[in-house]
This record gives sequence, C-alpha cells and structure tokens, in this order.
Amino acid sequence: MPNPKTRHSKRRTRARRTHYKAPVPQLARDPQTNETHIYHHAYYDAEGNLRYRGKVLVKTDEGIE
Repeated sequence: MPNPKTRHSKRRTRARRTHYKAPVPQLARDPQTNETHIYHHAYYDAEGNLRYRGKVLVKTDEGIE
C-alpha cells in the first residue's frame, strides 16, 4: 500500500475539509396547526399532541399534568 512521501500541513488539510458542511434541515409547515417542523419528522403541537402528516398519532391526556 503506497504512503505519502511528505506530510501534508494542517492548513492544507483544513482547507480541503472546509467544504464538508452539515446540510440545513428542510422545514415544513402544517396547514392545519400552522406550526413549523422538520420535514418527514413527527412533532408536538401546542396542545402537546404528537402529530405527523396532518394527523394526530398520540393524543395527550389532559389529566396527567
């Protein structure tokens, strides 16, 4: 397996890695509750219900709190 003859400097390594960036998550808005959430993720609305794609997945009980 070939190895490099000379070592690359820290500057050269870091300059190459500047383009490795985390993508900005895509945001969506629920048309019924008008809440912003991450696309393709379930989220909690103002009442505490777990929602996904405009439907309630888990309804919050009012007597718990």
